[in-house]
Amino acid sequence: MLAAPWLRGRNVLLLEPRRVAARALARYMAALLGENVGHTVGLRMRDENRTGLHTRIEVVTEGVLTRMLQEQPDLPATACVIFDEFHERSLAADMGLALCLESRAVLRPDLRLVVMSATLDVQAVSDLMGQCPAIHSPGRCHPVDLHYLPHTLQTGGKISSAGGSFALWQHMASVILTLLQKEPGSLLAFLPGAGEIRQTASFLEERLPPDVLLHSLHGNLSAAQQDAAIAPAPPGKRKVVLATSIAETSLTIEGVRMVVDAGLARLSRFAPASGLSRLVTERVSLAGADQRTGRAGRTEPGICCRLWAKEEEKGMRPHIRPEILDADLTGLLLQLAAWGASDPSAMPWLDAPPLPHLAVARQCLELLGAFTSAGKPTDLGLRMAALPLEPRSARMLLWGAQHGHGPLACCLAALLEERDPLANTQRPEKRGQWGWRQTDSDLALRLDWLCRSPHQGATAPAREHARQRVRRQSLRLTRLLAQIMKTDHDPSPIPDHKQNAASGLFADALADVSALGLLTAVAWPEYVAMLQPGGQKGDIGAPMRTYLMRSGRAARLLQTDSLARSEFLAVAQVDGTLPHGRIRLAAALSGTDMEELFSSQAVQTDITCVTEAGQVTARRQRRLGAIVLEDIPLPRPEPEHIVAALCAHVRERGLTCLPWNVQSLQWRARVALLHELEPDAWPAVSDAALLGSLEAWLGPFMTNCTSLAALSAETFSAALHSLLLGNGGRLLDRLAPTHWQAPSGAQRPITYGEEGGPALDVKLQEMFGCVDTPCIAGGRVPLLLRLNSPAGRPLQVTRDLAHFWRNGYPAVRGEMRGRYPRHPWPEDPLTATATALTKKKLAASGKK
Repeated sequence: MLAAPWLRGRNVLLLEPRRVAARALARYMAALLGENVGHTVGLRMRDENRTGLHTRIEVVTEGVLTRMLQEQPDLPATACVIFDEFHERSLAADMGLALCLESRAVLRPDLRLVVMSATLDVQAVSDLMGQCPAIHSPGRCHPVDLHYLPHTLQTGGKISSAGGSFALWQHMASVILTLLQKEPGSLLAFLPGAGEIRQTASFLEERLPPDVLLHSLHGNLSAAQQDAAIAPAPPGKRKVVLATSIAETSLTIEGVRMVVDAGLARLSRFAPASGLSRLVTERVSLAGADQRTGRAGRTEPGICCRLWAKEEEKGMRPHIRPEILDADLTGLLLQLAAWGASDPSAMPWLDAPPLPHLAVARQCLELLGAFTSAGKPTDLGLRMAALPLEPRSARMLLWGAQHGHGPLACCLAALLEERDPLANTQRPEKRGQWGWRQTDSDLALRLDWLCRSPHQGATAPAREHARQRVRRQSLRLTRLLAQIMKTDHDPSPIPDHKQNAASGLFADALADVSALGLLTAVAWPEYVAMLQPGGQKGDIGAPMRTYLMRSGRAARLLQTDSLARSEFLAVAQVDGTLPHGRIRLAAALSGTDMEELFSSQAVQTDITCVTEAGQVTARRQRRLGAIVLEDIPLPRPEPEHIVAALCAHVRERGLTCLPWNVQSLQWRARVALLHELEPDAWPAVSDAALLGSLEAWLGPFMTNCTSLAALSAETFSAALHSLLLGNGGRLLDRLAPTHWQAPSGAQRPITYGEEGGPALDVKLQEMFGCVDTPCIAGGRVPLLLRLNSPAGRPLQVTRDLAHFWRNGYPAVRGEMRGRYPRHPWPEDPLTATATALTKKKLAASGKK
């Protein structure tokens, strides 16, 4: 292939998703040519570049490809890009393929792209790449005997995919020991994480046959440790390798013919609602399980033991879930902005990034100063994108260089890029070497661990390896910082001796520990947190302190934590559990630090509210997001604030909290009647209508109220009347009068708002001589007459008075004239005199 005409002196880039696989594959291909890595076959990854003038094949990790594309979008020295093990669907691989497809479409139509995997969704990839041809190669794998050995608890229930049970790892150790006794060869076991590897190793130690060597293989190990794990066993020896999914693909460990698979994988899941990521342990996919099984048949026939029941595979997903669907997309969005992609969703994705995740990433980049409010990259954002770091680490390094905290920024960024080096599985109450609790979150303790000289305290070998790894990363970042300062025009560059001396780097970082909170807050501005009053019991039963983060999310800290008395914290790591996250890594912040970093971002607002008792209170608050930095009472709030607060209170409590009286209730019912007849001529006075327009009709009458009780019934009635404009009041009195004059001459009140419509309570004798039912609203609404006895007791209810005189009155007269003989009960009520008097008083008034 290297002599193919289409190469024309260009190289082939071979992408591997994992560093350990990239190193192994480069060595393997170089060995096939009888060469060392760096000649025809080169290797390029972070911290390592082994290429030369004669290199024609470069094995690179996926992040390196993104850097190459950003520097030279047309990849002028590359003829072909091969994406190996694409089924892993890492975020970097998806982004690299999208960028390559755009480059090919616009700049390099001759650029060849190859996507490879043993368990690939071929049709979907072919469609994305323009219906490209698919080539199937069966390979030369040896047969593998598959056994299902599920472990069950004493209750009979199976271990769930949550994992983490000592019983499961004991079962795995038992299966491993049994296989080693019965079968020849080496063994590879798959576990979800480093913690489970340590647990299983503890069960195997002292029990392994003398010819078996035990190795671990996971991402936190050094390159030398990883190489030792995948190297062939010495003559006369065989090995057991306890690995995470890092060994799932692209690796052939010579001599391995046995695989034990727990069927679990540890993955990061990002929740856009909280803006937090958390590690979850899930069932491996069927494709992943097949990849693991295949490790046993690479060089000879083998055996694979799956520690679950075959029936469980019906519920396992067929392929790995793409990382782009569950990851924090801050780095991806920044790289796409630097690429010039204004709409990430329009890029050629196999699976488009979720819009909520992109929205959270955009907010994060705005807080970091990398994006404008319009979503465009700033100069600072482009500088961040140019660094081979995650956006937060890049922001920290640039800010540290500008403000004279370069060494500390390098050490802190290196610490935070690694998994917490001081975390372990010991009980929370067990104290560590330096007298602090293992659950303590203080980053200063990690800095002390990193920067102290090795002779100042003996540590376990694994922890010392971790320290040396972080130290190397710190020195790498120092070299990167030196490059930044060569092109940086900031007025406060760090002195040269801090860039060159390793011992000086760690000494200077320790001397600058007071700036730890500042640097952490610069990189995680939305996680700065303020202590809340009171304490609570946590889910582990221990007393906890609650902090409120700028983002509005609450997080907790053990009361015994060394940071638990800090008023402010710069949080670097908090888990995403609900309802309260747990602060894992943080640094103390002072009020002065908060002012230095965020004074320009704090917002001052006047908050006016109403208490349950209806009292108006006002305070002036200075806020940084959800954090209240300052809160003082205001003696005289602005009138518009009073109105807004009282209206909000009324909406919450309902109209019944207002000072209604009979008159205002009747007024509302009269207007409601006319609105029903003429909706366009009369205002709506329903609950929804009145609540929706409180500021317009009630607001002007509450500007001087200090409480809801200060709103009198008279003032409230005036506010209601203001709903009628012009001569609306007079028209209301004419069309819907409050009283009606009976034939007797008396003014009787009309009752509105009751079922059946407007009603008139009147004595029957007062209606003598009235032929038809009285009407209001211009004759459109007849009144409901409640005709009462002389004692005021109801005799008849009617809306048809004429019908009553003809049909109902004779019966009423016959019954009532014996009961009320002193009152008139004429045979013909239509010709009788209407009166509320007795016959005697009526006669006397006639004589007069």
